[in-house]
Amino acid sequence: MVVDAGFWPSERSEMGRRIRRHDWSETPLGSVDHWPASLRVLLDTLLEAPLPMCVLWGEAGVQLYNDAHAALIDSHHPGALGMPVAATWDKIWPELIEARMRGESGQACVLRNRRLCATTTTSSTTTWFDLAVSPIRDGQSIGGQLLCLRRSEAEVREITDALPVLISYVDRDKRYRYNNRHYESWFGQTPEMLYGKHLTEVVGQRAYDARRAEIEAALAGQDVVFEASMPHQDGVLRQTLMHYLPHRGGDGEVLGLFVLAQDVTERWRAEQALRELNDTLESRIQERTTALAEVYERLLTEMASREQAQEALRQAQKMETVGQLTGGIAHDFNNMLTGIIGGLDLIQRYNQTGRHAETQRFIDAAVTSANRAAALTHRLLAFARRQPLNLKRVDLNDLVESMRDLIVRTLGSHILVDTMLESGLWPASSDENQLESALLNLVINARDAMPDGGSLYIATANVTLQQGEVGELPAGRYVSLSVIDSGCGMTPKVLAAAFEPFFTTKPIGQGTGLGLSMIYGFARQAGGHVQLRSEPDNGTEVTLYLPAHHSLLATEVAVPPLEQTTQAARGEAVLVVEDDPAVRLLVLDVLGMLGYCALEAAEANAAVKLLQSDERIDLLVSDVGLPGMNGRQLADIAREHRPGLPVLFMTGYAEQAISSGFLDAGMDMISKPFTIDQLAARVRKILVDMP
Repeated sequence: MVVDAGFWPSERSEMGRRIRRHDWSETPLGSVDHWPASLRVLLDTLLEAPLPMCVLWGEAGVQLYNDAHAALIDSHHPGALGMPVAATWDKIWPELIEARMRGESGQACVLRNRRLCATTTTSSTTTWFDLAVSPIRDGQSIGGQLLCLRRSEAEVREITDALPVLISYVDRDKRYRYNNRHYESWFGQTPEMLYGKHLTEVVGQRAYDARRAEIEAALAGQDVVFEASMPHQDGVLRQTLMHYLPHRGGDGEVLGLFVLAQDVTERWRAEQALRELNDTLESRIQERTTALAEVYERLLTEMASREQAQEALRQAQKMETVGQLTGGIAHDFNNMLTGIIGGLDLIQRYNQTGRHAETQRFIDAAVTSANRAAALTHRLLAFARRQPLNLKRVDLNDLVESMRDLIVRTLGSHILVDTMLESGLWPASSDENQLESALLNLVINARDAMPDGGSLYIATANVTLQQGEVGELPAGRYVSLSVIDSGCGMTPKVLAAAFEPFFTTKPIGQGTGLGLSMIYGFARQAGGHVQLRSEPDNGTEVTLYLPAHHSLLATEVAVPPLEQTTQAARGEAVLVVEDDPAVRLLVLDVLGMLGYCALEAAEANAAVKLLQSDERIDLLVSDVGLPGMNGRQLADIAREHRPGLPVLFMTGYAEQAISSGFLDAGMDMISKPFTIDQLAARVRKILVDMP
C-alpha cells in the first residue's frame, strides 16, 4: 500500500483540520511529516470513520482521534489531543488505562458495558460503551523513517480486525485489495480468498446493482453514507450502515475507496416495527375501539339482564312479604270478625226471643273483638308509617318511671327489673302514646324470651351521631331508649327477619308478629331508628333512637286539666261532614246525645253551602279522606267564611294527615275507630281551648 504525505491529513473532517494545524513539535511525535506510514494510514481510516476511534501512540500514549470520539469525550476535547493518555484519563476513565496496559503487553481486547463520566458545560452525564483496543507495533524509533509497505499493513490489520465493523479497500476496478477479519464471519471467505475478487463475486450482482450509484460517487471523490441490505452467510439479509471514503493519490486522483460497513439490523428492525406500528396504529385503534364498543354493549345488556333479574327477585320477595302480610291479616281479622258477627247475630236472635238478659256477654265479646281489630289496624299503620303521630316533647326518664309498676307486673316476679337512666337526659321528640306502646311491646317480647326467669334492663342515654353512624339517620342529637334482656337470644336467620310483618317464632295464637315491625315503623316515622343486637343464648338488646326535641331546656311543667263535662253548652252547633253513612249516623247520634245541635253533610260541596249560610256553626268535624275536595281543603274554605273556626279531623288512613304542617292552630285530629267517650272528650276539649 503506497502512502504519499502530500497535503496531509485531509481537511474533510474537523479533526483532520485540527491534527494538521496542531503544533506537534513539543510532543514525542514531532512534525507530521515524520510520522510513521502505519500511523498515517491508520489515521486516514480513523478520521473518516463514523464510529468513535482513538489512537494511543508511543510509550506515552499520545492521543489522536476522530470527530465521533471528540463528541464522546465532550468537555475533554480539544485538550486531550496530543496529550499522554494518563494525563487526561488516569482518574476519570480507569477502564481506558486498563485496556492500554493490556495493549502494551501485546493483547487485543474488547471491554463491554464500560462507563465514562463526561462533564459538560451544564451537567454531568454517564455514558456506557464498548471499548475495543488493539496494540500497534513499530520497529523504528519515533521520528525516524519507516522502511517496513508489509509490516505496516500487518499492524493496520491488527487494528482493523479489533474493530466491530467490516473494513475493506476497493480499487478503481471494484476489486478488493484489503479486508479485515469480519469479512470471513460475514461472507465465509478469508481476506486472502477475497483479495482481488470483484465486488459482484462477494456481495452478488443484485446488491452491487443496488449500490452502483454510491460506488461511482465515491470513486468520483465524494464521501457517501447510506444504508443497504447485504446477504450474510447464515442466509439472513442484514441491514448495514455503509460509508464509502475516497482514497486519493499525491496528485489528488482517486485511487480507490475505503469501505466501512456496520451491522445495524437490530436498529433497522426496531425502526421498521415502529414504522409498521405507526402505519397500522389508526386501523388498530379502530379495531380496538370497535372491540371495546362490542364489550360495552355486551356489558350494558348483561347489566340490563341483571337489573331485570334483581327487579324480579325484589318483586318476588315483595310478593312473598305481601302474601305473608295478607295471610296474617286475614287470619287475625277472620277471628275478630267471627267474634263480632257471631256475637251480633246471637244478640239479634236473643232479642227476638225476649232473652234480653243474656245478650250482655255477647256484647262484651263483640266489643273486645272490635277493639282488637282496631289495635291491629293501628299496628299496621305504624308498620307502614301511615299512623298519624302527635309529636311533642317527651321525657323518657319520666315515661319509664311512670310505667315501672306496669312493667314489673307484666314481667312477673321471676324476672329482675332494673333501670339505668341518664341524668340530665335531653327531651325527645315523639308520640308519647305510641312510645308507651312500643316500650310495652319490647317488655312483653323480653318476658317471652325468659320463661325460666332472668333480668331486664331499661336504659336511656344522650347520643350525638355522625351522618350514617346509625342507619340513615342524619348527624345530630338523639335520645336512646334500650331494652336489654338475658333471654334465649336469636339466631342470625331469625335476627334478619325480625322486623318483617307477621314474622314470629311464637306458637299460633300467642303473637301476631307485628310487634317489632310496628316499633320499627313508628321509630322511622318519628325521625328515628331501631337497632337490634342478639346472639343465641346471650340475650337481646333493642335500642330506639329518637330525635332530641328542638328545645333542650328542662321539661315544662304541665298545667293540670280543668274538670270539664263532656256535655254541650247551651246552643252549641257542630257541622259533621262524613261520606260513610254508618259513621255519620254514629257521630250525629253521639253529638245529639251530648246536647249539641248537629248539622250534617255527605260531601264537601254540601258543607260549603252550609258554611256560607247564616246557620250557627261552632265546630267543624270532618273526615280527611272525602271524595273530591278533601277535609283539609274544606277547612281552608270554611275559615275563609268563618275565621278561626275550630276543626276536628277524623281519619282512618290518610297520608296527607301525617305530613308536617297539616294541622294549623285550632285544629285537632282523632283516629278511627274511636269510642263515644273519646269523641265526646275531644269535641269538648277543642271547644273549650278556643278563645
